Amino acid sequence: MLDTAHPRDLVMVGAVFGLATFIWSGWAQEGPPRPVLWRVLLGVLGAGGLALAGWSATQAVRHWSGSSAIQPGSRAFTVYLVVFWAEVLVAGVAGVLLARRGRGDLVAPLVLLVVGLHFVALAVVFGQPVLHLTAGLLVAVAVLAALLPPGAVARSFWCGLLGAPVFLAVGLWCALTGEPLLDPA
Repeated sequence: MLDTAHPRDLVMVGAVFGLATFIWSGWAQEGPPRPVLWRVLLGVLGAGGLALAGWSATQAVRHWSGSSAIQPGSRAFTVYLVVFWAEVLVAGVAGVLLARRGRGDLVAPLVLLVVGLHFVALAVVFGQPVLHLTAGLLVAVAVLAALLPPGAVARSFWCGLLGAPVFLAVGLWCALTGEPLLDPA
């Protein structure tokens, strides 16, 4: 499920997914259930994400000359940029439309859905099948969060509580697999 041809890419996935863990666990703090245990759990997830991001980013930068599935100027890099900016545009416009229609509660599931779907294209660009798994899990979490009845708990809580561990687990898997394969610095 992990292609080890480009270990630097795997470590960089760890860095990006660590940051995503931190962001989603933070967004989940918007409206968690009352018991403080939920905030503690989200804080632990966030701290784990930051630790993964810091360690993985350091490793990726130290080995930046290693091979990558995408190189600036290549077709893969162009596809990556198009997918990224399309994601930002779609999430931004749809988020504003939802907020204007009084459905701001659906912004977090929408953003997680867009993020999940963009991993389908990036799995092909990076030649990394694990990103298909990530896409499927994140889309499922987004749909579940959107379908839950509104209540005292924000939909963003469910996106973060269920999405952050996906990012953390896949990020750790990628980083711990890629790091030993990096060329000695």
